[in-house]
Amino acid sequence: MRYPNFLQKGGTIGFLAPSFGCGEGDYRTVAFENALRKWREMGYSLVLGPNCYASEGVGISNTPEKCGQEVMDSFLSEESHCLISCGGGELMCEILPHVDFEKLAGAAPKWFMGYSDNTNLTYLLATLADTASVYGPCAGTFGMEPWHESLADAFGIITGAAAGKAEGYEAAVGGYDGWERESLKGAENPLAPYHLTEQRVLRTYRGREQVSGEIAFSGRLLGGCLDCLVNLLGTRFDRTAEFVERYKEDGIIWFLEACDLNVFAIRRAMWQMEEAGWLRHVKGFLVGRPANGAPMMNLDACDAVMEVAGRKNVPVVLDVDLGHLPPMMPLVVGSMADIVVKGNDIGIRMRFV
Repeated sequence: MRYPNFLQKGGTIGFLAPSFGCGEGDYRTVAFENALRKWREMGYSLVLGPNCYASEGVGISNTPEKCGQEVMDSFLSEESHCLISCGGGELMCEILPHVDFEKLAGAAPKWFMGYSDNTNLTYLLATLADTASVYGPCAGTFGMEPWHESLADAFGIITGAAAGKAEGYEAAVGGYDGWERESLKGAENPLAPYHLTEQRVLRTYRGREQVSGEIAFSGRLLGGCLDCLVNLLGTRFDRTAEFVERYKEDGIIWFLEACDLNVFAIRRAMWQMEEAGWLRHVKGFLVGRPANGAPMMNLDACDAVMEVAGRKNVPVVLDVDLGHLPPMMPLVVGSMADIVVKGNDIGIRMRFV
């Protein structure tokens, strides 16, 4: 696994919009520009890709061809030292035929951070280019006032500051005190912080048995937004089976979260992953709170995952701070992780090996 160099003080951050951009006139533009102001005040130089303010595409900022070209130019340019996506979206998958992952695998690695639709890059950078990336907040989120601890954690991974939390590890993160069910952010308050009204309650299993004491496990992190992952499954971009076989001695910790998928779609997605051989050599699961996880008929969000995950006889941690119901722990896709869970506390220490 290849790991980029940390962003140095005074370095240059690049921004690109392979999914949604921050189109003019939208409240997201205000948040994005406030984030840019913050980074400039911190002493960083900034480079904006041509699609950052674009809204010419369908479900993405521009045409798939132009978005793919922006990705290639951003990664291959020496102008920036790391990259942050402007936002999520809907159809980033359509840019993939215009991204040369073989060329990216041969270039110097560069940190890329984003989540949701950006799974199409964070996941494929690992499985196709053997390059680590950060599954973490998009650029506009950093415009909030003040920054939540999770944003400092995310930026700390890129700069190396998160390494100071745990000696011998390159990055360490943990769960947060509360989470947001309904956001207060909007046109009237574009810089609103997270509305943390809910308490984190983890549910931890080994196999189908719920665990009340401490549980620890290790493996290589792989995953992202399940909506995107199952869309990639079986395409020419799917080399997951090769990846998990290559790292079978480490084993895989799957981190998964869902946006639009309901509980039945989540269960079907887990079934597809199992039948495609993705879950071979699995060492554990970290599952975020699903954004659309309301029970349907006789199925809830827990059973949607546990029908497959519970058969693996490995640790399964549900309702982790991950994904579309913030805050989210930033995770380094492809890194080796040592995870300890005790009650509602979780610690993840990532090694860049």
